[in-house]
Amino acid sequence: MAITSMRFRLSISPEDYLAYYQGGVRSVVVRAVDGRRIEFPAAKLQPFIIHTGIRGLFEIAFDDHHRFVSLRRIAD
Repeated sequence: MAITSMRFRLSISPEDYLAYYQGGVRSVVVRAVDGRRIEFPAAKLQPFIIHTGIRGLFEIAFDDHHRFVSLRRIAD
């Protein structure tokens, strides 16, 4: 099984994340550093929320069937 990873920057205020947290928004759509479009479940961001929101450079990994494998913050 091949793993594909992509990096993206994210900056979401605490107020904006509230819509995700309350279930009003189910997925996040971002542009990878290389320009590709990435869509993934908003719930995957929950471990990264702090009082100032969610910010940083992230790396997301998918398997060869485009299923989520992992998400990690790699820089602020």
